[in-house]
Amino acid sequence: MGKPFFSSPGGYLALTLPGVFLLTGFFILPLLVVLVTSFVEGGGDAFLRLLQDPLFYRGLWGSLVLSFSASFVSLVSGFLIALRMVKLSSRVRNSLMLLISLPLTFSGMVVAYGFILTFGRAGFFTILLSYVGVDPVAFSRFIYSPVGLSFAYCYYLIPRVVFNLLPVLLNFDTRKLLAAESFGAGKMRQIFEILLPEILPAIVSSFCLVFSVAFGAYGTALALTGTQLNILPLLLYSKISDVGSDFPLAAALSVVLLSVGTLVMSAGELFATHRKEVHG
Repeated sequence: MGKPFFSSPGGYLALTLPGVFLLTGFFILPLLVVLVTSFVEGGGDAFLRLLQDPLFYRGLWGSLVLSFSASFVSLVSGFLIALRMVKLSSRVRNSLMLLISLPLTFSGMVVAYGFILTFGRAGFFTILLSYVGVDPVAFSRFIYSPVGLSFAYCYYLIPRVVFNLLPVLLNFDTRKLLAAESFGAGKMRQIFEILLPEILPAIVSSFCLVFSVAFGAYGTALALTGTQLNILPLLLYSKISDVGSDFPLAAALSVVLLSVGTLVMSAGELFATHRKEVHG
């Protein structure tokens, strides 16, 4: 019998070329263009002008607060959902996984308009609350605020947490919890002293993942708040929209967004790898 096609040099090359072309065309080349634009065009002072812009620091702080709050709420919610799904049958769990994955198929704009149709001034949920005396105008302001935007982000961040934590919880040795229970440990103590330390690498990596997604997201924020909210993705949009054409500064902002997301993701991966090496 001959060797499999993929084990030969020609077969290996044929299988890897599509991935190489995609990575080069949709990541490496755009990244090089952004780097050249930020460092060379406009006199090469894009990063200096960015650091001198007070809007940058306010946008950075707003992005950090928004990303942290949305990621923390999503992490806690996703953990509780995954913990409950572990106790379900595989058939029910697979059906729920299909429903949970649906938010990941929608773009940020679609998610934003869905929240407007639900929680806006004439939204379905707002109209229902108006029947019990809630002011629709006052209530609808919530969805256009930073708190409402964080709430909307959770819609597609929670599924990512569930997908990351559910396999880890399914493989967790529940005999440790039973042993702790036999010694008199309560449910909360079992979770905080046994379960959470065991799955801490998955928790940290999940938080870093959703933090990076929230930090760079702009579609939902743009549809809900326009450019009124001071976060870096909307500041970047304002630099290349109809009211602005500062492409070097926009490229510098893109590098900052990419760098923060990469650092956060790398920190999560390094922590998970270190924990595995230490604890085997």
